Amino acid sequence: MNLPSAGTEPEIEGLSAVTFSTRDMRRAVHFYQALGFSLLHGGENEAFTSFALGRSFLNLTTETHGPISWWGRVIIYVSDVDAMYRKALAAGITPAFTPRDAPWNERYFHVSDPDGHELSFARPLS
Repeated sequence: MNLPSAGTEPEIEGLSAVTFSTRDMRRAVHFYQALGFSLLHGGENEAFTSFALGRSFLNLTTETHGPISWWGRVIIYVSDVDAMYRKALAAGITPAFTPRDAPWNERYFHVSDPDGHELSFARPLS
């Protein structure tokens, strides 16, 4: 194991995982599988579930006490925003709006998971 030398500044390398709480693991697992997320660990009858998200992970943990409230948004780059939008519609998921080009040079749309966590599917514009 190579340890950095004292005094070197750490670098941010990327996002490892995002973990969402859910009150209904079965419903949440079905939602993410309908969007094409690959199940790596856990499942609809487990308290903790992980999905592949490129080289990162999206985790779900069962929350049985306290309120679950909106905390922000996860932005997920995809190869084709419009195809992802069509996939969401085909799965019976209603996006907040149709894909649009943003002034910050991305094409994107938003959906909310069954617990209100907002996902933005995006791709940089060429």
